[in-house]
Amino acid sequence: MSAVSGGIRWLYAFTDEEALFRFARARGEGDREWPYLTMLGARLVDAVVPMSDRPTGVAVNVADCDGSMLFPPVAGIVPDSFAVDVDPDADGGRGAVA
Repeated sequence: MSAVSGGIRWLYAFTDEEALFRFARARGEGDREWPYLTMLGARLVDAVVPMSDRPTGVAVNVADCDGSMLFPPVAGIVPDSFAVDVDPDADGGRGAVA
């Protein structure tokens, strides 16, 4: 489940079922079943982000006023080869931060 904003795909992630339910309720869809996968955040960033068709970040608990977090597609968050602030042609091809 994701959304695109400003050219960035944001994957929705939740820390527990209650956070997912708050999201569903905020969308007016709290009465339907929401299938989900449980995985470590590192796996989401290292394995799922690279499968995207555009720069991708992670939005955690987006329906929560307190405690929501955004992890943008930048060096140190996502693999450098998918970070928007890394120039793949700089530094001999190793990808220096722009």
